[in-house]
Amino acid sequence: MTKLTDTFDIYNGVKIPKVAFGTWQIPANQARKAVSDAIETGYRHIDTALVYGNEVEVGQGIKDSGVKREDLFITSKLPAETKSYKGALADFETTMKNLDLDYLDLYLVHAPWPWGEIGANYDKENLEVWRAMEEIYKSGRVKAVGVSNFNVHDLQNVMKTATIKPMVDQIQYYIGFTEPKITEFAKKNDILVEAYSPLATGGLINNKDVLKIAEKYNVSVPQLAIQFVIQNDVLPLPKAVHKEHIVANTKLDFEISAEDMKTLNAMPDTAPSHFHNPTQG
Repeated sequence: MTKLTDTFDIYNGVKIPKVAFGTWQIPANQARKAVSDAIETGYRHIDTALVYGNEVEVGQGIKDSGVKREDLFITSKLPAETKSYKGALADFETTMKNLDLDYLDLYLVHAPWPWGEIGANYDKENLEVWRAMEEIYKSGRVKAVGVSNFNVHDLQNVMKTATIKPMVDQIQYYIGFTEPKITEFAKKNDILVEAYSPLATGGLINNKDVLKIAEKYNVSVPQLAIQFVIQNDVLPLPKAVHKEHIVANTKLDFEISAEDMKTLNAMPDTAPSHFHNPTQG
């Protein structure tokens, strides 16, 4: 059983709600209402990014909710294309202005390479970017810092010079695609793993094997997929625009048995596996 108020602990002591409301691919003209609806439904963790093009509206939705800032957990991300110290500091200021907030709870480097060069080596530049992230963290304007789409090599690269190691790695993660190498390395190093695409961008919906297990618990495939992620001690970021889906994704008052978790963890990947490329969103 999972409640939206349940939390994981980041290694610096910050508590982070176990389920986040993701806003990737939510158009700016729908983001304000979607965020407001999500908070009204009970979400306290909202995830956005500068490159999503909806930070202003996400910020407005946060204000519309009327919930106190200290009762919310807000994440945004530094664009993957920004690979310099100065550029990172400048983009952070843009994000803060867009959201119109005094502080962020979590700030992430969106990817280890620009989206147009997936897989390219930016090891040297990432050290400069991380230096800026540490400075932002030390300023007190963010409560935690981390990365996204970083594999083991990318994490090791940053950690060799870091005075503050990444606290979170947000990666693609779902039933059939659980990135065991990254997840194991992250957990060994007290780095919390977050799962974007917990529903495999809809790819799990028609999976008969997953559906069979969901029916056993009298829940939907999305509900099973979200709870699966949580029971693996990973933080899911389901996204929805329509209020009924936003509400449905919060109904996690069941527990998947150890036997069924074993089955789900052993499933092959049947969904199209790709990085969330926000520039093509």
